[in-house]
Amino acid sequence: MSKHLTAKKIIFYVAILAVWQAVADANFWPNEIFPSPWEVIQDLGYGAADGSLFYGIGTSMLRLIVGLTIAIAGGITLGIFMARMETVNQTIGSLVLGLQSIPSIAWVPLALIWFGVSDAGIIFVTAIGAIFAVTINTYTGVKNIDPHYIEAAQNMGAKGSQLITMVLMPAAFPYMISGFKQGWAFAWRGVIGAEILFSFLGLGFLLNVGRQTIDVSQVIAVMVVIMGIGILVDGLVFKRLENKVMSRWGLR
Repeated sequence: MSKHLTAKKIIFYVAILAVWQAVADANFWPNEIFPSPWEVIQDLGYGAADGSLFYGIGTSMLRLIVGLTIAIAGGITLGIFMARMETVNQTIGSLVLGLQSIPSIAWVPLALIWFGVSDAGIIFVTAIGAIFAVTINTYTGVKNIDPHYIEAAQNMGAKGSQLITMVLMPAAFPYMISGFKQGWAFAWRGVIGAEILFSFLGLGFLLNVGRQTIDVSQVIAVMVVIMGIGILVDGLVFKRLENKVMSRWGLR
């Protein structure tokens, strides 16, 4: 089954490249506006050769890891407090729902004012864009735990941090995985968007350089890299983690 699906994906992407090449060969638009796949591949090669592409990937991924780690830690903590304390849920919970609707990019002006053009500002945008998704999914997971499980654990002496780490978090983990996945997607968009506006290294910076120099090949090449990283992270990290959780809970 997996080989069959892989073959379908390969055929699909080859078809996209073939159509793209055909449109480029038709010369509806100049190459400067609509480059061919080969030109984009060449641009990727140039970026790899001079090291700018790998440096951009490394810089963006480092910011992403730091920002997402902050978001996950903060989101889990806040989500558990919201689920266990009704006062927190009625006050901070309503604020979280409102803040989640703000796009990551909207935090950039504040980040520039508070942190200036720095890594801290980009990490702030990355973390703030992801934290609320993690918070809400953690809250949902803890609220859906059977109260009898919690009561049984408390009767056996579990309390405080032990109750949280040994009972609440394992039981809510299937929901938390969804929060991590959403948080990763929001964080990845946030870090690229912030880098574009900050114009401070990273893949977003390379996108902005391509815009400023009207180098469409570079813009598309960097977009392909961003998409590729997203597909790889989802497949190598989150899908595997989801499969393990599903198997552990007898859902697959």
